[in-house]
Parts: sequence; structure tokens; C-alpha cells
Amino acid sequence: MQVPAKPPKLSAPIDLERVRALFSRPERVQPSDFLRREVASRMHDRLDLVRITPRRVLDAGCGEGADLSLLQKKFAAAQIVGIDASEAMARAARGPAARGLNQLLSRLLPAKTGVDLLCGDYAELPLPLHSVDLVWSNLALHWHPQPDRVFAEWRRVLAVDGLLMFSCFGPDTFQELRAAFADVDLAPHALPFVDMHDFGDQLVEAGFSTPVLDMEKITVTYDGVQALLADARAWGGNPLSTRRKGLLGRGAHGRLLSALERQRRPDGKLGLTFEVVYGHAFRPAPRVTSAGESIIRFDLPRKPNK
Repeated sequence: MQVPAKPPKLSAPIDLERVRALFSRPERVQPSDFLRREVASRMHDRLDLVRITPRRVLDAGCGEGADLSLLQKKFAAAQIVGIDASEAMARAARGPAARGLNQLLSRLLPAKTGVDLLCGDYAELPLPLHSVDLVWSNLALHWHPQPDRVFAEWRRVLAVDGLLMFSCFGPDTFQELRAAFADVDLAPHALPFVDMHDFGDQLVEAGFSTPVLDMEKITVTYDGVQALLADARAWGGNPLSTRRKGLLGRGAHGRLLSALERQRRPDGKLGLTFEVVYGHAFRPAPRVTSAGESIIRFDLPRKPNK
């Protein structure tokens, strides 16, 4: 009897081709990088609390490669591998972060140091089983419609006792924009980001041990509406397949601007909220063999001293 396949768990109807298109112009995305750098710094503070000496590190969703340089500096003896779904981003990462690039990954990743770059889906990694000691992903996971599938793939490539460390946006991100667009129409204009507790459940289901998740809210302030909207566009825009097609009309755009203006704070500034979720978990030793036999570990009792 054939067991029916489980239906995919979609965090949202995200169009991956649309995501690639939105990130195909690094110069358009770069103005929003200030928050990625801040979150990366806070991730490194968390990483400092973990004892790990990886031989190979994967940066999943490496973008223009800023984190590759930081990881290479921290783990000088390790090979750093970056992967991004956007070919333009991968090309941009070949600059200062990837001097001495060697892309011969088809040789099953021989032991070496340096930086390698790949272009592809980080839910379908062209890497062997147990070939990575640290998976690092900074503000990239929320762009994939199946985070449970991503977690399963990251666990596949992690070595036993390997570490996953990631950050992504949570549900309260862009709450000001959502409220303003509610005065315009009922179409979705921002991603419905996944809740931290759901990520925890997915990590356990994927086979990770002792997942730890926490979150914080960061508010970025602006003097004007146009600067706020420019940053929101620089963050990637709207990749939903259910998004409104076409531009807003003049009247709708005016209502959006008015709704945002009404949100000015007592200090006259406009705020844009980012809920940042941080997570880390380890890949535990297997409990069964490849043949399905249980693995039981025990120590023989010590003989008493005579």
C-alpha cells in the first residue's frame, strides 16, 4: 500500500521566480542593508556563546556576501560556502567577500579554506550529506514558501552535532504598512511572516534538537513617507502570487500616503517596525540506522577496584 505524500506546508503563496526577480538588482536592494548588518552583528553575539570550530560553513541566502567576509574572519581555517537564489546577488558576492574564489564544488567539497559561491535554491542544496558544520542564514528564510522543507534540507547537509543559526522576519514586521494599505484595498501588500513558535515546531519535526528561539522588535524611523516606502521596496517588495497586479491609481496612492502621515509619532517621525526572529538548533546523532534499526548507547559498568 502506497502512503500518500504529505501536502506541502506553505507559509504563504510566495512566487520564487518573483523573489529572484525582485533581488536581481543588487543596487536596488543595497540601501536596506543597514538592518541586515545590524542583525548579523546580533547573530554573531549569539554565536560567540557557542563553542564550535567548523571545517565548513554554509551561508544560506548570502546576498551580496557581506556575511561571508565576517564568517571567514571568524573561522579563518574553515571553507565558507555562500548560496543565493539570485544570480545577480551571487555575482555581486564575488567581489570583496570572495577573493581567491574556487567553484569546483563538483568534487564533493575537498577539504580547503576560502570562499565558494553557488546560485540556487537553499531548499535544494547541491551539497553532500553531512558536509557542513554550521548553517548560517541571515534574514533570508522568510522569502521561501516552505520553511519546513528548508529546515529538512539544512538538517540533511549538517554533520552530527552541527549547528543551524538563522534570523528572519516575524508577523509584526511592516505593521504600519499593513495598517495604511488597509485604507486602500483588501489585497495583500506584504508577506504574512511565520510566527516564532511555528518555526520551533517545524525545527523539531525536521529532526533538530534543543531549538532555541527568541525575538525582538526594531523600529526604524523616517522623516518622510517616501523614504519609508523606498526602504520597504528595497527590502524586496511583494513576492506573493496573490498580490495586486499593476500599480496603485492616483487616488489609492493618495489614501496610502495620508494613512501613513496619520501615523506620525509625537516626535514627528514615522516608524517602521521589524520583528526579528532568531533561532539556533543542533543536528543530533541518529537514533536509528539506515536499515531502520534502533541505536541504543550504553556504558558497561565499571569493575570495582580491588
